[in-house]
Amino acid sequence: MAVTSQRKKKTVGVRRRKSAAPTGKAGVKAPFPTGFAPMLATLVDKPFDADNWLFEVKWDGYRAVAHCDGKQVSVISRNNKSFNEKFYPITAALEELNLHAVLDGEIIISNKEGVSSFGDLQNWRSEADGELLYYVFDLLWLNGYLLIDLPLQQRRDILKKMLPQHPTIQLSQSFEAPGTQFYEMAKEMNMEGIIAKKADSVYVPGVRSKDWLKIKIAKRQEVVIGGYTHNEGSSKLFSSLLVGVFENGVLHYTGKIGTGFTDKDQRDMMEQFKPLVRKSCPFGTEPDYNKPSRFRPNPPKATAIWLKPQLVCEVAFAEITSDGVMRHPSFEGMRIDKKATDVKAEKARPLKIVAPESILHKEKILTRRSAAERKTLLNPGEKQQERSINGYKLKFSNLNKIYWPKEKITKRDLLNYYYQVSPVILPYLKDRPQSMNRFPNGIDGESFYQKNVTGKIPDWINTFPYTDKSVKKSFLVPVREADVLYMASLGCIEMNPWSSRVQKPDNPDWCIIDLDPDTNTFEQVIKTAQVTHELLDSAGIPNYCKTSGSTGIHIYMPLGAKYVYEASREFGRLIATMVHEQLPRFTSIERQTADRKGKIYIDFLQNRPQATLACAYSLRPKPGATVSMPLHWEEVKKGLKMKDFTIHNAVARIKEQGDIFKPVLGKGINMKKAIESLQKLLHS
Repeated sequence: MAVTSQRKKKTVGVRRRKSAAPTGKAGVKAPFPTGFAPMLATLVDKPFDADNWLFEVKWDGYRAVAHCDGKQVSVISRNNKSFNEKFYPITAALEELNLHAVLDGEIIISNKEGVSSFGDLQNWRSEADGELLYYVFDLLWLNGYLLIDLPLQQRRDILKKMLPQHPTIQLSQSFEAPGTQFYEMAKEMNMEGIIAKKADSVYVPGVRSKDWLKIKIAKRQEVVIGGYTHNEGSSKLFSSLLVGVFENGVLHYTGKIGTGFTDKDQRDMMEQFKPLVRKSCPFGTEPDYNKPSRFRPNPPKATAIWLKPQLVCEVAFAEITSDGVMRHPSFEGMRIDKKATDVKAEKARPLKIVAPESILHKEKILTRRSAAERKTLLNPGEKQQERSINGYKLKFSNLNKIYWPKEKITKRDLLNYYYQVSPVILPYLKDRPQSMNRFPNGIDGESFYQKNVTGKIPDWINTFPYTDKSVKKSFLVPVREADVLYMASLGCIEMNPWSSRVQKPDNPDWCIIDLDPDTNTFEQVIKTAQVTHELLDSAGIPNYCKTSGSTGIHIYMPLGAKYVYEASREFGRLIATMVHEQLPRFTSIERQTADRKGKIYIDFLQNRPQATLACAYSLRPKPGATVSMPLHWEEVKKGLKMKDFTIHNAVARIKEQGDIFKPVLGKGINMKKAIESLQKLLHS
């Protein structure tokens, strides 16, 4: 997705680069150009911060160079096709402006919500289908002068001065901002990605330059359609697309796309397929399109219809496997602006290889600075200390008290840990009522749960009301780091938030599968987690895991607060049931402990109002001072142990890995589609 000008107000905090008015004639005198192949950006694997670089939105549309000679306008695609008729409102708007210029930009579509997508653009037929916009980001020729050898910043300064205001023709803003900050903002706004450009770069037509870099948020790839399949007994016009990319003139298979197209898409595509049908397979090696999988051991029998490899479409996918095949691909739309023979596997190059030394030097400085941002809050000498956090004074007492006797870990250590991880743990606590589990004398002392905090906490801490036996009470609701440290000062070794926030108390942000072992080995817990992941992956359901910090593993699926707890619970029940059917020997979904007979409990009942689990990065009141640590799925394997992640090494891991659990807080799955996918697996 890309975001239109209606949402520019969200870029608050990112400073626009000031423009300098050009003086005199700029560029080289030259006749009106007859054609320009657009300059292209190199894909890199991560954002960066560097001086002398500008950052722009990566628009989700069609790249187009507009040749404007007064009322004679020609809007040309990357593969040198005319967009004049297809996107006639853009042509008409440029004619209205009466420019003598060559512009480079992107055509996108805007709906009422101010959001655009490539799929909407691909299906655009008339203004009833949405508002077209042409975002201009470069100026190549103006009033008899060729500008491509001028620095980018100077070209943009001239562009800002000469481009009239128009509702259809928009200036695509560039920002002088930390690239990492701009990337995070783009991610929050569901953009496709960002573009980084050297401020002094010249324009080199048709070249993929290292002076322009693109960093994608969603994984997308153009692919060539080499055929389609039809499942036995299916009423659909086709069941899936068989696609690939060219390597050294040979079409290599990259996957089977079975989702993302509507009935209308299929009808339109079949019309395009008819003249391209051929008898032989166009791929270098014929793909196994009937290949079974763990959760679909008997896939529907499919036949393949082969096509001349001329049509190009765009696909979104989760990742590329080691054999070059896309996982969970989804059709985004046909591409009319790309030649099939130009479609190759686009692999993100490591920034350290592509980027100039100036970037790498600054990146190293920033990395060291980030790693040194937070050391400790409380010094090792004083038993009682006072600190100001978020403008509030907190008094910390009994700092020498031992909380973990065997390891000699103190209350001071506990508070210093939560101070260091507050920025990363706070998103999983903010605005969520807490069930506080207090250990005022450490893990071997008596503990108790405290829900009601009415009249017992500072008045600057937020609360959320509830009624118990006709008595009005309140939960503590953290919103800032000071609140987290206040809870820790009360002896809350672990942090136990609701799955929902006070803004939508009945709508959880995630669905949880809690793998709770009894007499089982941890290897069996790992096996159960792996099978759960395989099931969810096979159904295209995003899923993320963390150690419980105790004896189990927690698996989360983002819901985005779109569904009530009951829906989340029943969704979890379906998943738990399917996993149990795969592993009946040592798993159970029985609620009563006695009925489980010592088996791993696949707990889906955590998905209920006011239920709590230790959140990501929370310490646990267990020997070793373990941490509930988010994991990469490849880490969930034999040899994993709870004590791999403790108060001693958690901060270093977070600094190294970042917050890998963050997608749990994303916009959430489509539960209806997810259930349909699970049911297909169940009945296959």
